[in-house]
Amino acid sequence: MSRVLVVGYDPKALPGTDAEAVIAALDAESARFRERGIDAGVALVTFDAATEEALVASLSERAWDVVVIGGGIRKTEQLVPLFERIVNLVRRHAPQADLAFNSGVGDSVEAAERWLPA
Repeated sequence: MSRVLVVGYDPKALPGTDAEAVIAALDAESARFRERGIDAGVALVTFDAATEEALVASLSERAWDVVVIGGGIRKTEQLVPLFERIVNLVRRHAPQADLAFNSGVGDSVEAAERWLPA
């Protein structure tokens, strides 16, 4: 069974975001992973001191095949330093994992599948 970790920005930490809607979308995406027989985890991060420790714990939890980094982290100019930190943590703590990038919560499965064996 393939293993995928989706890393996204915690919607509860984003002012003006409908966190409940984002969490519901993450739950729906998790169900889509299960339907395809993919073991998926989610790591929600923020731009603070606790991020590195929490992400390292998630990355070390199991041997991930793919780590999907969310578009909210990548596309937000103020979060570029966080994006760089995440990429480097993945390289160090899950070097076997391919990196994938989604454009939003609803296409994480497709992003991961681009790197999973058919």
